[in-house]
Amino acid sequence: MKRAFVFTFIVVVLSVLGVSAQNPVSWTLESESKGKPALAGKTFKVRLAAKVDGPWHLYAIEQPDGGPIPTTITTSAPETFAIDGKITSPKPITKFDENFKIETKFFEKETTFEVVVKALAAANVDDLALNIKYQVCNDTTCLPPKTVKVTFAGTEDVKRVFDLPTNTEQPAANSGQQTTNQPPVDLWSFIWLAVTFGAISLLTPCVFPMIPITVSYFMKHSDGNRSKTIKLATVYSAGIIATFSLLGMLLAVAFGAAGINLFAANPWVNLAIGAIFLFFAFNLFGFYEISIPASVLTKLDKITRTEEGKGSAYLGALLMGLTFTLTSFTCTSPFIGTLLVSTAQGDWKMPLLGMLVFSTVFALPFFLLATVPKLLSSLPRSGGWLNSVKVVMGFLEIAAAMKFLSNVDLVWGAGFSSSGVLNYGKIFTREVVLIIWVVLGLGIVTYILGVFKFKHDSPIKKITPLRVIFAVVFLALCVYLTTGVLGRKLGELESFLPPKNKDSIFNVLGNRHEELQWLSNNYEGALQQAKAENKRVFIDFTGYTCTNCRWMEANMFTQPAVKAEMEKFVLVSLYTDGDGEIYARQQQLEQDMFGTVALPFYAIVDANGKTVATFPGLTRSEDEFIGFLKKARQ
Repeated sequence: MKRAFVFTFIVVVLSVLGVSAQNPVSWTLESESKGKPALAGKTFKVRLAAKVDGPWHLYAIEQPDGGPIPTTITTSAPETFAIDGKITSPKPITKFDENFKIETKFFEKETTFEVVVKALAAANVDDLALNIKYQVCNDTTCLPPKTVKVTFAGTEDVKRVFDLPTNTEQPAANSGQQTTNQPPVDLWSFIWLAVTFGAISLLTPCVFPMIPITVSYFMKHSDGNRSKTIKLATVYSAGIIATFSLLGMLLAVAFGAAGINLFAANPWVNLAIGAIFLFFAFNLFGFYEISIPASVLTKLDKITRTEEGKGSAYLGALLMGLTFTLTSFTCTSPFIGTLLVSTAQGDWKMPLLGMLVFSTVFALPFFLLATVPKLLSSLPRSGGWLNSVKVVMGFLEIAAAMKFLSNVDLVWGAGFSSSGVLNYGKIFTREVVLIIWVVLGLGIVTYILGVFKFKHDSPIKKITPLRVIFAVVFLALCVYLTTGVLGRKLGELESFLPPKNKDSIFNVLGNRHEELQWLSNNYEGALQQAKAENKRVFIDFTGYTCTNCRWMEANMFTQPAVKAEMEKFVLVSLYTDGDGEIYARQQQLEQDMFGTVALPFYAIVDANGKTVATFPGLTRSEDEFIGFLKKARQ
C-alpha cells in the first residue's frame, strides 16, 4: 500500500503536469518570397499554417468582447518588419459558448492565415519571425494562453518578460545572498513535524501494544546476554528505518532536483493533497482501514520464522522489523502520507530526510527499552485512549486539509475588482478557514469529554483529569482562533491562512486603516509611480500558496517601525505562482533580474528598474529587515 500511495500521488501530479505541457497546435511559415531580399518599403506575403490536434480548437483573430483570448500575430523584430494591412483567414466556425455566454469563433483541425509583411529596413525575407499568441480549448478544458515564435526554420516558445535595465552595479552589500533555497526555518519546521509524527505514531493501537512484546522477543532470543539483546534491537530498529527511508528515497529519485518545486503551487496538486488529507482523516476515524495485503505479511512472517529456525537471529530480527513496519501501516499511513505530501512545498531531498527522521523516532523506543528493560514497567497500559489519539489526529488532518484547499481557492478565485484591487479566494477565505478550525476544535473538545464516539471507541466510564486538561487546551485554542475570525492577527498561524481582507465584515478587532498601499501585479505602473513621486520601488515577489509570504505579510510588514519604512517606497506585489501569462512573466522577471525563483523574495529598484538591494526569504528579525530598508534608501 505504501508503494500504491507513492505511485498514486506521482500519477496524479504527472497527469496534471501533462495537461499543462500539452502543445496541441503546430505552426509552419511559408512564402514564395523565401530566400529573396526584402527591400525597405516593399511588401511580401507569407502564409502561416496551423494544425490543431484532435478535440482542440483554436480561437480566431476576431472575438467578441468578454470571450476567450483571440489569436494575435505580430512581428518579432518590429524595427525591421511590420504587418501591413488586415490578416485574412478562412471563415471560422461560429458557435454559442455556454461558459462565456457569447458566440465564439474558432478553427478545428487546421487553418491558414494570410499575412502581408512590410520591410521597414533592408533585410532578407528568411529573417522574418512572427510572434503568435493564442489559446486552445476543447469541450471540457482550456489551456493557458501561449506565445510562440515562428520562423521558416521552425517554432520556439516565447517567454515574454518585462524590459530589463542593464545593471552595471552589484546590489548593496546588505542585500543578502541571492539563493533559490528556502530559509532554514523550513527545514527545522519539517524536521520537527517528522519528529512529532514519529512520536504520535507510537501511540496508535497498532504500534503501542507491540513495544513490550517486541522487547520481550529480544530478551528471549539473547539468552540473557545483554550485549546480544542490544544488537538484536539495533538490527530490528535498522529494519524499521531502512523500510521507511526506502520510501523516502523512492520519492526523492522520482521527483528529482526540481520536480517537487515545479508543481508545488499547482491548484490541481493542492486539490489532490487536500483530498488525501481528508482520506486519511476518515481512516483515522475508523470508517475504513489502509492495510498491506495479508498474503504479503504471511509470506514475510514465514521467511522470518525460517531464518530464526536456522539460527540466524539477526536476519530474523531485521525481517521482523520490516514485517512490523508493514503491519503497523494501518495506523501509521495517515502520518506518513501527511508528512510526504507536505514535501510538495520543499526541496527534493525532503522526502528522504522526513522518512529518516520519522523512522528513527519511531524505532528509538524499541532500542532504548531493550537497553534498559526496567523501563517497560513504566509504560502506560494499552486501552481505549489509543483510539482517542487516532480520532483527535483525524480532526487535525481535516484542519490541515483546509490549508491546501484554500491554496486552490486563492489561485482559482483570485482576480481584480473594477478599481484594480486584487481580490483573493471566494470560498475558503481567511474567516471561513478559521471558522472551520473552530468547529473542528469544538468537535475535539466534545469528543474528548465523551459527548459522542466513533464505532471503534470503548465506552468512557469516567472523565479523567487528563481528558479534562486536553479539553481545556483545545477549548482555549478555539477561543484564540475566534479572535482571529474577528480580525486579530494570529502570529505564526498566519502562515497557513489565506491573506487577510481588510474590508471583511468580520474585521472587528483589526485596524482597517493599518494596511500598506500596494500595487498588485503591475511592475510598469510601479516604476511610473516611482518616477512621479521620486521614490524607489519595493518589489514583493510572492505567491498565493507561499506560507512564508503570508507570515511576512502578517507579522513583519505590519510592525510599526517596518511599516513606517516601507511607506517611503512605492510598493508592488508580484505573484509568480498563478495560472496565466502575467504570472509567468513575473516569474521570468525574478529569474532574469535576480537569478532565483524563490518565494518570498524582496528587491528594491530605482525608478529606472536598476537593482539597489535584495533580501531573500523570511526573517524574524525586525532590525535586520529595517536595516535592509534603510540602507536601500541611501
